[in-house]
Amino acid sequence: MKKLIVAFAALAAFSVQAETLSVAATAVPHAEILEFVKPGLAEQGVDLQISVFTDYVQPNVQVAEKRIDANFFQHQPYLDEFNASRGTELVTVAGIHVEPFGAYSAKHTQLDELPRRAEVAIPNDATNGGRALLLLQSAGLITLKPEAGITATPRDIADNPLQLRIREIEAATLPRVMNQVDLALINTNYALEAGLSPQDDALVIEGSESPYVNILVTHADSTDNAALQALIEALKTDSVREFILEKYEGAVVPAF
Repeated sequence: MKKLIVAFAALAAFSVQAETLSVAATAVPHAEILEFVKPGLAEQGVDLQISVFTDYVQPNVQVAEKRIDANFFQHQPYLDEFNASRGTELVTVAGIHVEPFGAYSAKHTQLDELPRRAEVAIPNDATNGGRALLLLQSAGLITLKPEAGITATPRDIADNPLQLRIREIEAATLPRVMNQVDLALINTNYALEAGLSPQDDALVIEGSESPYVNILVTHADSTDNAALQALIEALKTDSVREFILEKYEGAVVPAF
């Protein structure tokens, strides 16, 4: 009987201490990484609730409005631009991994096959569009104005020898337009969801020096959340590092 009472007491204590933590994420690889750490967090009394989103706006809106505790889908340049344009107070609490950005084609097997006036699709948001243009520049396809930075737009192209026609398209739809364009520059999470292998299928891809680390983000008022701190610790373990390296085979690279 005493053992039974002790067991009930332990269960009651766990129930009282258990805390729910809601996190918005894109499906691949963010939600998959969160699912990997979810059982361990449950053992610590943290009920991790993962909401999968297909766009890059609502996860930030939901956290800014405190309807969701945190999100995991973006890099720092995107967050900086979002905060500046929306007047939000979202902050980075951890950097987890890098997803090297790549250029893909359903029509060509290498960049030197691109014809004059080829259609090139890039993301239509400021930071990922700029990132795409910087990759095109590093591949020698265009030259940007010296003052153009990570938020470069097609208007910042100073030299375009092939007269490439740049189309700005919502990031999530880029895999679906690959057959309609000569080249599509796609965020790795959307490339993976579409069954593309960044290492095998990309005609050009960012190097390991990419500054675009994917981050865990919360509202400025929520940084001391104990459950969030537990998630940060869980995401920065050797087991998560091994999971990322084995599952994504270089398409996703740990940043810790």
